[in-house]
Amino acid sequence: MLRTRLFLLAAMAGVAQVSAMPSTDYVKQIEQWRTQRLARLTAPDGWLSLIGLHWLKPGANTVGSAADSDVVLSKGPAHLGTITWGADGKVRIALAEGSGALIDGKPLASAELLDDGHDAPTRVSFGTASFYLIDREGRKGLRVKDPEAPTRTHFLGLDDFPVDPSWRIEAKWIPFEPARTLEIPTVIGTVEKYPVPGKAVFERDGRTYEILPVIEVPGDKELFVIFADRTSGKETYGAARFLYTPMPKDGRLVIDFNKAYNPPCAFTPYATCPLAPPENRLDLRVTAGEKKYRGAGH
Repeated sequence: MLRTRLFLLAAMAGVAQVSAMPSTDYVKQIEQWRTQRLARLTAPDGWLSLIGLHWLKPGANTVGSAADSDVVLSKGPAHLGTITWGADGKVRIALAEGSGALIDGKPLASAELLDDGHDAPTRVSFGTASFYLIDREGRKGLRVKDPEAPTRTHFLGLDDFPVDPSWRIEAKWIPFEPARTLEIPTVIGTVEKYPVPGKAVFERDGRTYEILPVIEVPGDKELFVIFADRTSGKETYGAARFLYTPMPKDGRLVIDFNKAYNPPCAFTPYATCPLAPPENRLDLRVTAGEKKYRGAGH
């Protein structure tokens, strides 16, 4: 392990691979980040708690664990109630008498379901499980969670490449004026559109690469990178890996591949993850960040 201050500078295209701190401090910083990442993933309401994803049809949808339900839950009362997706675009739930379910923690008989585009989507809970409404490009579905999900209770942990300060890359930032739009496909067959404020250009092993970060949510203070590389499908998850970067400053964008991590789809079949767009498929082995999940069985 390096024990001196590491500065790796590349003159071409004004690009550098840098670590502006002693390597031991940097390693500790990444290890702390990974600890926090693991805590978020394994939290009772984290991605490992997913036990279902059910798409609704317009009109009435009966919901429950009974086999004759339109939406068959893997856990819960036989007849939980009816969810109606109205012609006005609103989705409402009417609970069945005796279901024992709660709406936002209250014993209500009915309510409108606010989807995950809101800060606080409406949550319907029953026993240890619950669901809330999601909207994906006009498709509406129920995301069901349970802290007792097998994916959480039998989680095998995360595997990472060793921390390598050379993968903390300071790229040249080239802004787009005006911002462009990047179309990103998802695992459920939809296409999401994100604004792209510019591109990052960096050098690795004598070659130059470009990557397009996006603004995930308007007003975000970080940029979101969805990428794949030549380790994808081998050492790392095949569809994509994610990372966030601080906003560019002084014509530079720091991309720390040591913080690359797997999307929820690496752990569960019930997520709706974006895939790496062609523009962000790097002809490069990024041997940094999170590896493929060894417990993946979907």
